[in-house]
Amino acid sequence: MGNRLAAIAAGIDRLTAAIGRAVTWCLIGMVVVQVIVVLMRYVLGLGSIWFSETILYAHATLLMGAAAWTLQQGGHVRVDIFYASASPRTRALVDLLGAILLLLPFVGVLAWFALPYVARSWAILERSPEASGLPLVFLLKTLILLFALLLGLQGIAQAAKAWLVLAGGARAAPGH
Repeated sequence: MGNRLAAIAAGIDRLTAAIGRAVTWCLIGMVVVQVIVVLMRYVLGLGSIWFSETILYAHATLLMGAAAWTLQQGGHVRVDIFYASASPRTRALVDLLGAILLLLPFVGVLAWFALPYVARSWAILERSPEASGLPLVFLLKTLILLFALLLGLQGIAQAAKAWLVLAGGARAAPGH
């Protein structure tokens, strides 16, 4: 059972890391498009809603897609007055309870409320309210569900790893 749990957690970690690394490329796209927007506006005197919305979409993709990877890497803000100096078992207990009592209920509620919101958007293939905006608002809203799914999966992986530490079957990851 312990090996299977560790394998599931490792698989989720690999998926999370792969998606996180992939969406970081949005940052380069954001910078390039922002430079184009600035040059168009201040050199040519032109504006582009399409380019401006592209920056927004890339930013949302980066933020929503990399949140679980950030959690995996220990990059989320944490009040660690006691956590940093706690024993690995105490940290594992905090991680397990945090995932079960806080993170997983949060992503469950988020997904529950986001699902009809996203479904309505898909039903009408929602577009930008701007005439020359991107016709992909339904995809942008889908990122909310992706965020909940990835964060939920990573929460399960974190809880599994914490359980393994508490059960004595694994060592705590460095920095966690």
